Amino acid sequence: MDEVTIYHNPSCSKSRQTLQLLREHGIEPCIIHYLQAPPSVPTLRALLAGMQLPARELLRSGEDEYRTLGLDDPQLDDDDLLDAMQRHPRLINRPIVVTSRGARLCRPPERVLELL
Repeated sequence: MDEVTIYHNPSCSKSRQTLQLLREHGIEPCIIHYLQAPPSVPTLRALLAGMQLPARELLRSGEDEYRTLGLDDPQLDDDDLLDAMQRHPRLINRPIVVTSRGARLCRPPERVLELL
């Protein structure tokens, strides 16, 4: 299989489970610890396009930053939301896996199997 990339948070059980599923299928992915190296806005935009998701569906609404920044405001557009995710990467839902077959938000972790 071509290169596989996972946007990973080792503190997240779903992210760890997704990484484990990849490894069980003999795949050692490129691991991006996105909390330490947040994706750029263009990268986030490309990920969303690959997942066919609007920006709002990638937001973690339970995070403090979500409330503090008022991200529940329906007037905010994708540019506003992507900027917030880039500046506050804890807002990005995870894990995201990218392969030559596409990109998926792997919640539940078994969604990664759609890419293999």
